[in-house]
Amino acid sequence: QVQLVESGGGLVQAGGSLRLSCAASGGTFSTYTMGWFRRAPGKEREFVAAISRIDAYTYYANSVKGRFTISRDNAKNTAYLQMNSLQPEDTAVYYCAASYLNYASNLADFGSWGQGTQVTVSS
Repeated sequence: QVQLVESGGGLVQAGGSLRLSCAASGGTFSTYTMGWFRRAPGKEREFVAAISRIDAYTYYANSVKGRFTISRDNAKNTAYLQMNSLQPEDTAVYYCAASYLNYASNLADFGSWGQGTQVTVSS
């Protein structure tokens, strides 16, 4: 089973940007659809973005569409989440996840998870 480690979180002012990275090991990275989820304080974990394993098709939650960009580099076994125009409501722990499905956006679709990285956006 693939192991995932997130990095790149931190504190940023509203309107700022961060890029999260998800380094994978122990599996064949290119065979996984990669996703990002987040859990804000007092809320359930929610889908943010995903990138397909077969055609790199990307899809996003409506709340981040146009501001966040998911990408992957199969040669580096790494997925990324570029976050622009960050707002206080984006404050959350962000998790990277891997799925064997061609397309996935539900929590149950993802079998491997990282430990998460904190993103805090100040107003």
